[in-house]
Amino acid sequence: MYRKIEEELKKWQKDFKMPLMLIGARQTGKTYILSEFCQKNFSNFIYINLDKEENICEIFKETIDPDTIIEKIEIIKNVNFNPEDTVIFLDEIQVSERAIASLKYFCESEKPYKIVCAGSLLGVKINRFKSSFPVGKVTIKYLYPMDFEEYLIALGERKLIEEIKKHYITNEAVVNSIHEKALLLYKKYLVLGGMPAVINNFINNDCDIAKVNFELQEQIITSYLADMNKYTENSESIKNMKIYNAIPKELARVNNTFKYSIVDKDARKIRYETSLEWLIASNLVIRCDLIEKNESPFKAFANPDKFKLYLSDVGLLRALSNLDYSEIMLDKNEMYKGVLTENYIACELYPHSRELYFYNFEKYEIDFLIKIDGEVIPVEVKSGRRTSSKSLNEYIAKYKPKYSIRISSKNFGLENNIKSVPLYAVFCID
Repeated sequence: MYRKIEEELKKWQKDFKMPLMLIGARQTGKTYILSEFCQKNFSNFIYINLDKEENICEIFKETIDPDTIIEKIEIIKNVNFNPEDTVIFLDEIQVSERAIASLKYFCESEKPYKIVCAGSLLGVKINRFKSSFPVGKVTIKYLYPMDFEEYLIALGERKLIEEIKKHYITNEAVVNSIHEKALLLYKKYLVLGGMPAVINNFINNDCDIAKVNFELQEQIITSYLADMNKYTENSESIKNMKIYNAIPKELARVNNTFKYSIVDKDARKIRYETSLEWLIASNLVIRCDLIEKNESPFKAFANPDKFKLYLSDVGLLRALSNLDYSEIMLDKNEMYKGVLTENYIACELYPHSRELYFYNFEKYEIDFLIKIDGEVIPVEVKSGRRTSSKSLNEYIAKYKPKYSIRISSKNFGLENNIKSVPLYAVFCID
């Protein structure tokens, strides 16, 4: 299945200067994408899984000199290595801090060594790197679950994508039948989320949502919880799991800013902060900070004590919430559908800048504040067709933004300087 990250990988290959590291949560497709890319674009490809090939890990314990490493890999793998046309893929590189450290020397080598690497919890590993991480010597890219546009591409809906993009620019309503088709595909995406294995299962079952093996989502969640046990101390893993499992409950609250007391009645920031940082660095959750001034740069005005947490995949949120797919497809649970919708928007917006913000003023709240072409733009989110919003109206009256965005089930349009963006067109916002 096509992923947008492929374009970034092609740029790396064309302008190659340093090793490439792909960071993302487990089962987002890192190994598959890098393997496919290496096989298609290089004459020779050497795959090494450092979690399974202990004999290769031993090399990095002995040396981090590139020439010596390559010589020993040639012997163990019985291959001839030509740096001009060969790429090495070091998978699960997080298990060897020395292997990560060696990337600096591969970058500085006079030989054009081409190294790509990936691994689960790489973000956590970088945050807790005991020696000096090779800053400026590695090209870092991030892989997220498939967004709505990638999902449409997987379904063969490229013409629909072009139609959506065209109307996003013109603000003219699409034909109602197309609008309803896109909304139905969106509802299915709320159920499925963006995990490649789940979308692939959907496609292989004739795109019949009733035939999808939803145990795949349960298995992914189980693997995440297993990682928490495997890569953290027991006390920390328990706190990690408590926070992760509490997110559906947190998001269902009227004021859904994160409260440690929802995780555990005796919880305090000082005890749980490290676990929270672990989950964010692992790319399992997305943090959305409150900003106290709607001015740029947002980060300068963020309140570190007030934030929201979203799961990195809306399908996993549905599964973790134990919400039956039929409740979404038949609009039986409007309240929690709103929770899923907000999480979906967060997942679509976050990859653009790897930051998310919301804003409070007086007694009103703006769901998201984003910057487009240097302008601060308020974003209001509605899960249905009812779009009346006192918060957005009050914001417009007080701050007079260049324009505003309202995301809902309504068709495209522009009225009172409010840009109406259908839920299926959020991928167009950049």
